[in-house]
Amino acid sequence: MKLLDRVKAIMFTPRTEWAVIEQEQSRLSDLFVGYVAVLAAIPEVANFIGQSLIGGYKPIGAGLLRALIAYAATFAMVYVVAVVIQLLAPRFGGKRNFSGAFKLSVYAHTPLWLAGIFLLVPGLSFLELLGGLFTFYLLWIGLPQLMAARNDQALPYGAIVTACALLPAVVLAIV
Repeated sequence: MKLLDRVKAIMFTPRTEWAVIEQEQSRLSDLFVGYVAVLAAIPEVANFIGQSLIGGYKPIGAGLLRALIAYAATFAMVYVVAVVIQLLAPRFGGKRNFSGAFKLSVYAHTPLWLAGIFLLVPGLSFLELLGGLFTFYLLWIGLPQLMAARNDQALPYGAIVTACALLPAVVLAIV
């Protein structure tokens, strides 16, 4: 499926799109290169432009270095979140399935990466919170479909996965 079609589908019809995603046979490398590499660049490029070129309060070299490090860390975070999703699955009535966990991690991050465009304008970065909330929603509705988690356990499962993902993200932001 084309990148823009997938983005549109996961954003506007997520419940039906999770069923489509579940049936797909995707290699990790294809998802990393064809999806994560493109969308994860949005917040980093926007942040670099917003802080170094528009806002002008971060030197270009430092801004570029931060963007490259954060971009590389995004790939690690997607993988770590997938591992957490897989490891927690049995505790919430689900089945361990790394392929499903990885697809869930990749596609659930979509709104967060798209909301990264708000970093382009200094002062609008708080709007990235909306992307984070929609990311949690996608995770919540995707867990029963891709990980066979019980519906009544999907909310706490999603909350724990989100908390596990936020911890390294906060540490990285502090560093």
